[in-house]
Amino acid sequence: MSKICKITGKRPKTGNNVSKANNKTKRKQYPNIQKKRYFVPELKRTVTLKISANAIKTIDKYGLLSYLNKKGMSLADVM
Repeated sequence: MSKICKITGKRPKTGNNVSKANNKTKRKQYPNIQKKRYFVPELKRTVTLKISANAIKTIDKYGLLSYLNKKGMSLADVM
């Protein structure tokens, strides 16, 4: 499963685990990606998207199509 948000473009970041002895090993910090189904009344169908929790909150506030228009995207770009 890809760890990239379809709308915001959030992807894993890299960093270090630092022990008490100051040993450093590589690690990844993954974004909170969820699978979410949305009903689009204009198309009369549901769409499943893999998006971040931040994008879910924003879509709940503005609506899917208006948020995509605001980002300069269309529904075909995220499917």
